[in-house]
Order: sequence, then C-alpha cells, then structure tokens
Amino acid sequence: MASPPLISETEPWKDLRVHVDDIMKSHLRELMSDADRCQSMMVEFDGMLLDYSRQCATLDTLKKLYNLAGAAHLKEKINRMFNGERINTTENRSVLHIALRAPRDSVLNSDGKNVVPDVWQVLDKIKDFSERVRSGVWIGATGKVLKDVIAIGIGGSFLGPLFVHTALQTDPEATEFASGRQLRFLANVDPIDVARNIAGLNPETTLVVVVSKTFTTAETMLNARTLREWISAALGPQAVSKHMVAVSTNLTLVEKFGIDPNNAFAFWDWVGGRYSVCSAVGVLPLSLQYGFDVVEKFLKGASSIDQHFHSAPFEQNLPVLLGLLSVWNVSFLGYPARAILPYSQALEKFAPHIQQVSMESNGKGVSIDGVPLPYETGEIDFGEPGTNGQHSFYQLIHQGRVIPCDFIGVVKSQQPVYMKGEVVSNHDELMSNFFAQPDALAYGKTPEQLLNENVPHHLITHKTFSGNRPSVSLLLPSLHAYNIGQLLAIYEHRVAVEGFIWGINSFDQWGVELGKSLATRVRTQLHASRKKGEPVEGFNFSTATVLTRYLEASADVPKEDCTILPKM
Repeated sequence: MASPPLISETEPWKDLRVHVDDIMKSHLRELMSDADRCQSMMVEFDGMLLDYSRQCATLDTLKKLYNLAGAAHLKEKINRMFNGERINTTENRSVLHIALRAPRDSVLNSDGKNVVPDVWQVLDKIKDFSERVRSGVWIGATGKVLKDVIAIGIGGSFLGPLFVHTALQTDPEATEFASGRQLRFLANVDPIDVARNIAGLNPETTLVVVVSKTFTTAETMLNARTLREWISAALGPQAVSKHMVAVSTNLTLVEKFGIDPNNAFAFWDWVGGRYSVCSAVGVLPLSLQYGFDVVEKFLKGASSIDQHFHSAPFEQNLPVLLGLLSVWNVSFLGYPARAILPYSQALEKFAPHIQQVSMESNGKGVSIDGVPLPYETGEIDFGEPGTNGQHSFYQLIHQGRVIPCDFIGVVKSQQPVYMKGEVVSNHDELMSNFFAQPDALAYGKTPEQLLNENVPHHLITHKTFSGNRPSVSLLLPSLHAYNIGQLLAIYEHRVAVEGFIWGINSFDQWGVELGKSLATRVRTQLHASRKKGEPVEGFNFSTATVLTRYLEASADVPKEDCTILPKM
C-alpha cells in the first residue's frame, strides 16, 4: 500500500514556499509599525498574554499556516490523541499524558477503557503515602522521620520533575510546605553525582524513590543499587523496605530488588518518559517535598491548557499558534534553532527539560509511515534565564546567526525586593530587559542611526544590528504551581503540533537506543579486561586504542569484588 503524500507535496506547503519571497522583502521595522497587525497577533488566555507580532510573518502568513494545518489534518490528529487512539504507531500505543492531570470525573479512553479512574487511584495513593511520610506516621528503620528524599531516574524521569521542583523552591506557598525538607535528584551514573546527592544526608532520615518503568534502565538501576548499599551499610539490609520506594510497572523486579510491591506507584505505557512529570514520576517526589495539595494545583494548571488546546479555535490557541510559527521558522525561513529565555530564575531548569521534550520528540528523519523526509524537522533548543543569557550568548542572537527566541516573563515575582532610593525594583529591572530585548532583535540599529550618534566610521559595521530577528513574548501573571503547570503543557502541546504538521511520530525515541546497545558491548569488554585480564578485541582501531589507554591508566582500581562508597 502506498504511503500518504508528505505534507511538502501539498498545495499549502508549496504556497508557503512561494510566500517566503514576499516575507524576505519586508522587515520587522515596517511590520511593527502596523498597529492593527500587532493587535491581531496578541492572544490572551487565563491571564496569560502571547505576543507574536515580532515574528517575520504577516496576517496572510497566518492564513497560509492555517491552510497548512488543514492539509495536515491537525484538528483530526489532536482529536485522535484525546480519543486515546494509538497515534504512536511504531510502539502501538496511545498518547495520553493529558489523562495524568484530567479532572476526576473526566472520561479518556485507551482501548475502550476509561483510564482516568486508574490515574486517580495512583494519585490518591500518592496523597496518602506522602501525607504519612510528611506527618511522621511512616518513619525510617530507626524510628526517625524521613525528611530528605532522593529521586533516582534519568531523562524524562529527572528533567521534568527537576524543572518543577526548581520552579517551586521559591514560591511562597510551596516553600512553607517544604520547610525542613530536602529533595534531590540522582540521574547521572557518574559517581560524582552519587557523592553530591548523599553529601550531608543521613540514611536514617532519607527516603529513596527509584523511578524506572521496567526497573531495568542500566544507569538508574546501578544508582539504585548504590544507594541501597549506602542504606544497608548504615542501617542493615532490612532497612531497605522502609527507606526505598519505587515508581514502576514491573512489580516482580521491584520485589526482587528489596522494595515492598505495595510501595510501588504505577504508570502506564501510554505515558512517554519525557511527558511523565504529571505521573507518579514527578508527583510522588514533588508531593513528598511540597505536599499533594500544591502539586494538585500544578496538575490543574496543566489540565487547563489541555482543555484549551483541545477546544480553542486555532486563531486563539496558544500551543497551535506557537507550533505553527515554529514550523514556519524551521521549514520555510530555515532557522533550525530556538532560544528559550525565561526572565525568572525560578525557571532555570525549564530550557533543559524542553530540550528533551522537543528534540527527543521531533528529532526525526522519516515520516510516521517510514518515508525519508525531504525537509528538516525539529529544533535545536537551548536557553538560560535572563539576564544571565544576555551576558552569555545574546551576542550571537543579535549579530550572528538568526535564532528565533521565546521570551517568557512573569508579572509578579515570587520573591519581590524593594530597595529605598532605587529607581525601580529588582523585578522591574529584570522585566525592563524582557521588554527591551525583543524590540532590539526586531528593529536592530542601522548605519545611519550610528552616524547620527557620531559613532566613529571604523566602528560603524561593528555596531550595526541588522534586526529582523523573530521572537515571541509570553507574559504569565505569576509563577505559582498552577502557572508552572500551564507553561509545561503549552510547550508539550506545541511540540505535538509541530510533529502533527511535519507528519512524524513525536512520541517514540528510537534514536536513544543505538548508543545504549553499543555501550553494552563496551561494558562487557571492561568487565572481561578488569576481572580476567582479557585484551580489547572486536572494536575499530580508534575505539580499541582509547579503550586500552583507559584500562591501562586506571589499572589501580580494585580487582577484587568489594564495595567502596563516596567519601564526601
């Protein structure tokens, strides 16, 4: 059976290709002078304001993008996701992270079964468990309250929860509930990460949450075994059941590891790792730190965007607009990267999380039907909170490569500071940059302006800014748990929109597997060389040479089977 035509073969795609020439004749200086256009490119929802007037686009561009969405059957694909159809065709799975934050009375089906009651069964279990730990009903093996939590997980089991934790750390409501408690995340198999996580902690007061769907992820399970030994060495092997719990679906391996299966919290195949922060993966450690009530507000914020994404017309739909504009920038204007620039230090871990959500989802070279693509997909995402980024890579985005930017601002700071005698508050100083930078990128500065300012001739080219560099600005009313959930869901659905338009599968990640499988061969060789003295064989010359050098230079590691833990 012939594969469906690629989106690049449709008339709306070809129409946009031609339209690029028209856009290249314009400059954002002129486009921004049209007040009606700018007003038409602002959208409000639930106290949030999206301004995309600084995109290199006209109202005609938007019409053509809506036509492209029609040709890609975007609305149908969104409905199929919400209907629980198996849109992740390579893994034959539904894509239902929306069910993780759905109201209790919602109906979201997978294979004809409403999964929402299952979700709430786990959420209720998390609420009960976290309240028992926080109140001191559940205590450690020596009778002490468990006030410190280490969550072990990697990728989506780490980046999403870390982003939310970092954003909540300075929220006044959340910090009140977190008083006297610590939450740390152990992701890297590097022993330095182990050392940093256990530094200053007492096993008697520490609870470890092991996050692994299959309980077989190599890095996660080695870290889990390491912390199991850390607990056992201090408190005895019998303490493991009181100091370790699991987020997994493999109860057999959970029990074999030494964790009571009753202390395992489930999630499902229709939850992709990078979309799992709203599952037990994130909700359990976050509830242990901040209490379930705070985390439930985060879930409600994400749910509000789910409903908006599903029902709002495209012209008013935040994720759809952002997704379409990303496709325009990547596939038509040829800008492969995107800078995520939150003007809030609380969002310092947002860009690293979206790197995974976006690049693992849309870093694909074939269509969902396996056809090689004649166009580029995906974006190279990076970012840093303002104003830190301004003193780092903004030089490049102003005078080097054109990189579309997402500016994210917050009206009310989590921790406002007002200083007597200062012209503006600290937050106003921060937000002055939030408002100024998009205009600086859009307008630039011409040689004529510099001459009028009496800039020396030999510096004119150095101080010229071409402008016409696109950005969007998203202004949030505050940064409470609810708004953090909204921000997460906006970007999750934006990524889905891009994938739906490009005709790829945004919900598998086969590219992660090859390196893992090759690492297994290296692991086998390291064991054979360390324990049996066997030479390095079966690798190419370069790998064999460097691997041999590594073994020779680290020959002083213990050859006997022993346990040595970090000394920090």
